[in-house]
Amino acid sequence: MSTPLHVAFVTPEVVPFMKTGGLGDVGAALPKALGRLGHRVTIFLPRYAAIGFPPGAFAGSVHVPVDAVHRSAGFYRRELSENVEVVFVEHPPFFDRPHAYGAGDRDYQDNRLRFAFLARASIEYFRSRGERPHVFHAHDWQTGLVPVYLKSFYWDDPTLHRMPTVFTIHNLAYQGNFPADTPSVLGLPWNLASGDALEFHGGVSYMKGGVMFSELVNTVSPQYAREIQTPAMGYGFDGILRSRGADLSGIVNGVDYDEWDPSVDPLIARKYGPQDVVAGKAACKADLLKTFGLAQTPDLPVIGIVSRLVRLKGHDIVADAWYDLLQRPLRLVVVGTGEPAIQEGFATLAERDPSRFAMRFVYDETLAHKVEAGADMFLMPSRFEPCGLTQMYSLRYGTVPIVRATGGLVDTVEPYQASTGEGTGFRFDHADGTGMMWAIDQALALWKDAPAWRKLMRNGMSRDFSWGRSAEQYVDLYRRALGRV
Repeated sequence: MSTPLHVAFVTPEVVPFMKTGGLGDVGAALPKALGRLGHRVTIFLPRYAAIGFPPGAFAGSVHVPVDAVHRSAGFYRRELSENVEVVFVEHPPFFDRPHAYGAGDRDYQDNRLRFAFLARASIEYFRSRGERPHVFHAHDWQTGLVPVYLKSFYWDDPTLHRMPTVFTIHNLAYQGNFPADTPSVLGLPWNLASGDALEFHGGVSYMKGGVMFSELVNTVSPQYAREIQTPAMGYGFDGILRSRGADLSGIVNGVDYDEWDPSVDPLIARKYGPQDVVAGKAACKADLLKTFGLAQTPDLPVIGIVSRLVRLKGHDIVADAWYDLLQRPLRLVVVGTGEPAIQEGFATLAERDPSRFAMRFVYDETLAHKVEAGADMFLMPSRFEPCGLTQMYSLRYGTVPIVRATGGLVDTVEPYQASTGEGTGFRFDHADGTGMMWAIDQALALWKDAPAWRKLMRNGMSRDFSWGRSAEQYVDLYRRALGRV
């Protein structure tokens, strides 16, 4: 049997302590799955203001050299699940704030220091204790300096020498780009300001640090791994990523079925599984309509949306298709917040026909579960979707996804084939109203064929996107990274 690994997992988000997107879900679920496989995971997370103090048992403090100011980190440990503990990194001047990255649309001005501190504090935790994990796993630009620090200052360290890193890109659109003087401010070697290292369009990029200095790089779906190596989806990084193409892979995020499964979900009107999906969804649909103040009759299919209402997610396409949506025999419920113009477009749609269209401009976990269970279809018209989780939730709940063919949506939603009855949902290629309405019309037509629709629901419910399979692929990455040093 292979030796169990000890993984140092550095991330700015972990549910339930901090979440701004899918990274928070991964930060909790992947370590739990690794723990179940017998591996040990130590998660490093800032102690944000929303996390009560003390967040765990005090585990010491250490000097963290980041800039010219003398700074120290306090560490607090808490067990999360089998073989998994979180170490909260305490430094109030940087982290005792209400938000992770900034307030409103403005980033905190000292983010380059805040997340350099997180990266180096995570390393110093082990060095100060004389403890050596097998591998560091760093996530997104906020932790991109982990491999940079390891190779710059710890390559010959008695404890952390030749320490390998796996770096995961969750969303390439956010790159941690900072001024050109950042290496000198951080005391990094002067040559790291070069184009072969951190330099990016005249400044420096923490994302580039993670990509260039890690042994292996991966992202959150195979399709997204291919897309980010193209100019159209590479956000200026496509050439950099192609240069590391042999070391770049994609692993689809998993779903935590302890939280997202209608057979155990405490937040829905009736629990159900594949065998009683029709009755279960009927009860949940009635509850959803009541919750949103929509009439129970006539029986029209309900399309659900739970998302950030932003252009990247394609929701301007939905708002702009208001006339076509009004002509179709359907209802639409929306949960989420986002760009004011898109919210206004959805609100106008609801005003035009409040009997069929209802909006809740909030993020509410209970409402999200009710939509997944009670809707007949789930719409994701994304222009850009590294992996996506809600389409996988929808499949488990028997809620048929209608998605644009991009990123992880390609890897997780199989197009319905009328000739064979195979497939799990509907996909469209072009990010426009014509393509979206074509896919919606395909779904509406099949919904009238009750036996075919039941088969489609059960097809989706049978798919397994549990974290166990993805975790095993990450273990393979860790072992490959270990073989590189």
